[in-house]
This record gives sequence, C-alpha cells and structure tokens, in this order.
Amino acid sequence: MAALAKRALAAYAAVALPLAAAALPVHVHIPKFYAGLGLELAVVGVLLLAVRLLDAISDPLLGALADRIPESRGGRRAMIAVAAPLLAAGLWLLFTPPSSPATLAPWLAATLVLSYLGLSAASIAHFALGSALSHDYVERTRITAARGVAALAGVLLAAALPELLVQRLGADEGLSLFALLFAPLLLAATAVTVLAGPKPPVAARALPLSLGAILQPLRNPRFRRLALVFLVNGVSAAVPATLLLFFAADVLQRPDLTPLFLVLYFLAGAAGMPLWVKLAARFGKARAWLAGMGLAVAAFVWAWFLGAGDAAAFAAVCVMSGLAFGSDLALPASLLADVVDDDEHGGSRPDGAYFGLWHLLEKLALALAAGITLPALQWLGYQPGAAAAAGSALSAVYALLPCLIKIAAALLLWRTVREARPTQGDPA
Repeated sequence: MAALAKRALAAYAAVALPLAAAALPVHVHIPKFYAGLGLELAVVGVLLLAVRLLDAISDPLLGALADRIPESRGGRRAMIAVAAPLLAAGLWLLFTPPSSPATLAPWLAATLVLSYLGLSAASIAHFALGSALSHDYVERTRITAARGVAALAGVLLAAALPELLVQRLGADEGLSLFALLFAPLLLAATAVTVLAGPKPPVAARALPLSLGAILQPLRNPRFRRLALVFLVNGVSAAVPATLLLFFAADVLQRPDLTPLFLVLYFLAGAAGMPLWVKLAARFGKARAWLAGMGLAVAAFVWAWFLGAGDAAAFAAVCVMSGLAFGSDLALPASLLADVVDDDEHGGSRPDGAYFGLWHLLEKLALALAAGITLPALQWLGYQPGAAAAAGSALSAVYALLPCLIKIAAALLLWRTVREARPTQGDPA
C-alpha cells in the first residue's frame, strides 16, 4: 500500500492543532475566570466534574455514531465538520458570559456541555478517520505521529496566546478575544482536513448504532489488554503534569521558568516523532513504546535528585521526558488501529467505537492522576507554597510515583500485548 504524501498527512493532521488548543484554556482559565465573576469555586468544581462525568456516556456513544455515518455522506469527515462549529460556538460563549450573577452557573454548565460535546465528537471522529486511512503497519504510525505533532503545536499555542492576551487586555477581554480568534482557526483547519485531507481507501457500509456496537471493543481481548496498558501509562504521564507547577515553585524554586519547561517538553516531543516512527518500523511498535517508557523512567528518576536552583538540569529532564512523551503520542493509537483489524468485516471497521472508549480512558487517566497525587501529598504533609528539598515528599510523588506506575505499564505491555505484522510476528 502506497504511503501518504506529506501534503496529505499535513492536511489530515491540520484539525488536530485547534482541537488540542481548545482543551487547555478550559482547564487552566475557567476556574479563575468564573470565580472572578462571582461564582463560588466549589460550584465551578462541581460543574466541571459533573460535565466530565457525562463523557462516560457520550464518548462511547459518539464513537459508535462515527461508525454509523456512511462514507457516501462524508463519514467521519462529516462528523468533524458538524462538531467543529459546535466547539467554536461553545468556547466563545464560555468566555462571554452574561453579567447577571444568577445566570452564571447555568450558563457555565450549558456552555461546557456544548464545548465538550463538540471537542469530543471532533476528536473521536478524527482519530477514527486516521485509523481507517491505511492498513499498512508502518504507515499507521506516520499518521498518528503527524497528528501528534499538530496536537503539540496546538498545546503550545494554547499555553502562550491566552496568557499573553490576559496580561495585555485583562481576563474578560483577553479570553473572549482568544475564543473569537480561535473560531476561524478551527473552521479553517477543519476545512483543510475535511476537503483536502485523504479519504479512507474503501467506502465501507456504515455500521448499525446499537448497544452491541458501542460495547464491541470490550469483547476483543487484544483491546482489553492494550486499553489497560494505555490507562496505566496515561496515569503515569498525568501525575507529573498535575504537579509541575508545585514542583517548579517549591522544589526548584523557579516558578518563573515554568513556561520554558513546558516549551522544551512539547518541542522535544514533536522533534522526536520521526525517531519513534523509525524505531517502530524496525523493531515493532510495542518494543519502541517500551523504549519510550524506559526513557521516561530514566528522566524522572533524575528529577528526584534535583533541588533549588537546578533549573538547567530540570530543563534536560524536560527534554528527555518530552522525547519519551512523543512515543505515547505516536505509538499507542497506531497499535490500536492494528487491533481494530480484528473486527473488520467486508471493509467495515468499527474505528469509532474503539476510539470512543479510548478517548474516555484518556480522560479517566487524568482524573485518576489528580485523585491519587493530591490526597497523597496532603497525607504526606506537603503544604503548597512551602519550600521542599530534593528527595522530599513532593519530589517523591512528582518523580518516583510516575516511575513505579510506568514500570507497571511496561510490564503489562511486555507480557500481554501482541501485535500483528504483515511479515513477521511481533510479540511484546
């Protein structure tokens, strides 16, 4: 099967940039933004949690729905085209609330639902589209790597632009302007992916929407094993992300360098994508992913020894762990695309059902990381704002806990995941 041209890969990946850029401002700015308008933080937290709990229902349903739209009507590309305006409208409304304090809570709830619905639908359809673009073992990793690079660019944009606008214009005007600028970027990128991006090679019949279709991936033992590895590994990656601000402020005592650390991390992740594609092609995706896990463990063990003033050493940790993170972006989704082959019949592939559950697992990993680390730090006596030395409770939870979880994920991958290659077996 011929490899996709670089232009086709770029067109497919285009919409991943604004999709990745949409999530970060919601997580980072919404609590402070609505609290500044007079809404209690506890209410904001409850609403954020409640809307996220809806994902447990909506994500698998959206995944199965993506398989139901026939290719003659645009298939997953049509779903992206419908979802993108919902996300653009939801994000703009989210940051332009009414002035009446009595309407803030219902406004926040409604606009969060609209934003998350658009983001989940577009993301799941985009992942499923990428999975269906090629049946080639190596080509699938190129596709997921291209999407990963675009997503990292979106995260960098979302980390820099809203903060810059807030500093210059204030929270109200800055965030509303970001949402206004985001809309044409999202719609333009959607048009590139939908109109100029590659199409699946086979116009398969649409799959029926039913409870059986939604739960079909759970009947696949290879999916269950891979999903467990993905979830455990995701928790490992989310723990340091949850605690980075605390670590930079209280252990390194350089909170001013946090933006630089993030930029180094994400740039290293993007720069390392070609490496993981080549390693996966030569040694197999599972083995390449194992190498990425090993690199992450080496980086975070080093972080445990760092203390006040060790900013340069931590920058190196960010580069190493960012490079390892690239394997998390490029390889698991490509492995999943191979697993979907088990349920392909007559050209019909339930990619949407698989990636709907996959998307839910990604969110669950973030929730578990916060639920594990924050209570653990409190139990260990850590107080935010208090200086913490190298090897302290904060250092241990930030650096060593992810290593232990990552090693558990690596053992699961080594013992249970088996890939199917066209020319040779690749037991992990």
